[in-house]
Amino acid sequence: MRKQTFIFLIAALTTISASGQFIDSSPDRVKTPLTISWKRIGTLKPRSAKDIASSRITVGCETLDRDYTDFDAYKTYLAPLGAKKIRLQAGWAKCETTKGVYDWAWLDNVIDYAVANRIEPWLETSYGNPIYEGGGGTNLLNSLMTSPEGYAAYDRWVEAMVTRYKDRVREWEIWNEPDHPMQKITPETIAELNIRTADIIKRIQPDARIAGLAFASHSDTEYLDRFLKVISDKGKLNQFEWISYHSYDFRPEGSYKGVMALKAVIEKYSKTLLLRQGENGAPSGYIPSFALDKYYWTEYAQAKYDMRRLLGDLGRDIETSVFTIIDIRYAFNPPVLNMKGLIQSDLDKTAIRPKVAYYAVQNVTSVFDNTLELVPNANPATTATESVSIFQYQQKAGKKQVVTVWLDSKTPNNLFQTTPIDITIPNGNFDNPVWIDLLTGHVYEIPKGSWKKSGTTYTFSNVPVYDSPVLIADKRLIISQ
Repeated sequence: MRKQTFIFLIAALTTISASGQFIDSSPDRVKTPLTISWKRIGTLKPRSAKDIASSRITVGCETLDRDYTDFDAYKTYLAPLGAKKIRLQAGWAKCETTKGVYDWAWLDNVIDYAVANRIEPWLETSYGNPIYEGGGGTNLLNSLMTSPEGYAAYDRWVEAMVTRYKDRVREWEIWNEPDHPMQKITPETIAELNIRTADIIKRIQPDARIAGLAFASHSDTEYLDRFLKVISDKGKLNQFEWISYHSYDFRPEGSYKGVMALKAVIEKYSKTLLLRQGENGAPSGYIPSFALDKYYWTEYAQAKYDMRRLLGDLGRDIETSVFTIIDIRYAFNPPVLNMKGLIQSDLDKTAIRPKVAYYAVQNVTSVFDNTLELVPNANPATTATESVSIFQYQQKAGKKQVVTVWLDSKTPNNLFQTTPIDITIPNGNFDNPVWIDLLTGHVYEIPKGSWKKSGTTYTFSNVPVYDSPVLIADKRLIISQ
């Protein structure tokens, strides 16, 4: 190693340790067996949330309301990740442990830190509060209020919360996974709660943006239809910006048939109401329960899955979220660790280190912000002999482009053998195209003999692809080191 490089790395590691983080910012922060014959010319440079004006990517900070994670243990990892929004439950039972007395200190800590780092909090009003008779529970099981006293106390809490945070929180969600088998709340009941809550929020904060439903399924069209019928019949559709859903599927692309069916139901009632993917992510190891359980996940497979979900959503013009920032310690007996975090944790809720998926999501956020838009009527074609996902984006200003592509026929695995395919991009716009592996962030020069232009149609030959997203991007769209 050259002396200059050695000094640089020591300085970087010193800075990282002093900040309380263990983030590797070196060009080779992610190591894989991937071999590419093209010339490597750099590595994507991560961007902090402070350096990104806006994006449609959320990272989950769920379960703080039940103390299953420790915000202070991981908060310094949020801004460097580059996600512009966080989702969290507001935790009525944690805010009001004595009737009529609200303790906002823990929630102030989260929201104020996020806002100071230019990250938008997305606040959910789940769950109930057992200090009231019929006030509901604090988890999925029997969480909903069942008494007039419980509902009245819930109304007062929502009003107090929106009043307190209306200058810092603009996006809200009503209730988590009402259709989950542990809750079994009817669509009519949850629709009434959505209306009740949205009316309070909008009365205090007219410009609030609200996600309704937040249901566990990505394919239950009957539940959604019954929910929307109540909202529509009451003339309240304009209270909501999104319908949010959770879409766990071992092959992430396998959920989109159901998602598109949800979209068709929404379009029966509204031309402006949007879908929002509110919770999804893979574990980094074998878990015996929770979503995507009983499969031998690894950090590589998790990273591939999380990127495929994020880019599959954005490629279909759906706002998206990755679940979750850190492994979650559920307070069962004995305790259980849900290893879907981008940061490794343990039963003591320690933030140990970023996983491969953390760096992979960093790479995604460094490119896919709101300066990009989908190319209208794009129809890129490939010579792939198996199923492939491919999406075409362009700058809103400048119109230079980036294309995402990956093989999508299987659950993400640990293999890094690439398949060469040709890609034809009509209405393209590239001056200096490069190839990028999003898992490592490594940037490669595309040889002149491997691409050609005819009018506005670009053809790229022998492009290496595998089951993890890669990019063909105009070099000016990326920042590399």
